[in-house]
Amino acid sequence: MLSAFGKAFKTPDLRKKIFFTLSIMALFRFGSIVPTPGVSYTNVQTCLKQANSGGLFGLINLFSGGALLQLSVFALGIMPYITSSIIIQLLTVVIPRFEALKNEGQSGSAKLTQYTRYLTIGLSILQSTGLIAVARTPGRLFSGCSYPIIPDSSWPRIMTMVFVMTAGTAVIMWLGELITDRGIGNGMSILIFTSIAARFPTQLWSIKLQKGLFAFLFVTTVGILVIAGVVFVEQAQRRIPVQYAKRQVGRQSYGGTSTYIPIKVNQAGVIPVIFASSLLYIPSLIVNFSGSSAKWAVWIQQNLVKGDHPVYIFAYSALIIFFTYFYVAITFNPDEVAENMKKYGGFIPGIRAGKPTSDYLAYVLSRITAPGAIYLALIAIIPIIALILFNATQNFPFGGTAILIVVGVGLDTAKQIESQLQQRSYEGFLK
Repeated sequence: MLSAFGKAFKTPDLRKKIFFTLSIMALFRFGSIVPTPGVSYTNVQTCLKQANSGGLFGLINLFSGGALLQLSVFALGIMPYITSSIIIQLLTVVIPRFEALKNEGQSGSAKLTQYTRYLTIGLSILQSTGLIAVARTPGRLFSGCSYPIIPDSSWPRIMTMVFVMTAGTAVIMWLGELITDRGIGNGMSILIFTSIAARFPTQLWSIKLQKGLFAFLFVTTVGILVIAGVVFVEQAQRRIPVQYAKRQVGRQSYGGTSTYIPIKVNQAGVIPVIFASSLLYIPSLIVNFSGSSAKWAVWIQQNLVKGDHPVYIFAYSALIIFFTYFYVAITFNPDEVAENMKKYGGFIPGIRAGKPTSDYLAYVLSRITAPGAIYLALIAIIPIIALILFNATQNFPFGGTAILIVVGVGLDTAKQIESQLQQRSYEGFLK
């Protein structure tokens, strides 16, 4: 492993890409701690020590590497781009124009990417405006903190803050594309990885200071076991064999090869966890903004706010399982796959081409999605278990969303480095 790393750094072009990626990651972290003009940095730090923020703000704060609750230049992080990408991806199913662009190849993908950028800017304006509106009132962004976060709430100052945060999101998009073009791995995924991994040392040390050495060692051991389990499941896949018939065109023969369709156990990735977290926080968000004291509001406060409540755990797990099936059904179309196989002369041994192949793929997909959905639900409730055992959900570093993203991006980046090393006949990382 170490020798492989050494060989990677000895390769001039690969070493240049690695150092370029690391420099962009450092620049991204720098922008995450630079405060937005008009924000009281001292009061923000005081509120961060006193208050406890979770729910949707906590989720966005996770993806921004702590920049959201510090109201920095990169406060919104990569979350607007993620939301825009998901929206555009879902719209390709319902809007024929988007579906046609998706089937056009590289030119159509470039057009969809441009739409994603425009939508990201629009969402950034909305999210920055909402964040500033919440931060103007002490105690709403940080529950229990009465210090003014934005001392000057005049309209010119608010407009300046909205512009700076929106521009910060645009810069993050640009940095991510630079990594994709000139660095190693997918740029947006690398930036998300940077945001989450940057908080690990602080959170672990916080557990050591607050709960003692035993809790620190226990959490570290659990984290290593969770990471090993996530790596195992993320690599697991069902390979459906595909045989292509041999065709003779003139003097050239085509086909006659064997391949397979890889269907991962966790086909949906981390998207169901994000959807479930966001949707589950909407009722409590409505109650907070409405200030209602009706029976339904009291029930929500008692059952859907505390993470260790049985109703919350059940609803969270059920939503994750539902969104796993929903997202897999949208992203993997058995009819389309079967039609493409039939078009190019491919078939699954023992299964007739066309409708029987589509039915077989749907059957396999439904069966393999079940353990994947349960796995996501179990990983997602790890912070809840930490809350019950150590009362440490906010500084527990090995939560479901964080681990899924860190492991997924790490494996993908390692595979990309591995492929570049194999092109030079070097021994790779994954052997």
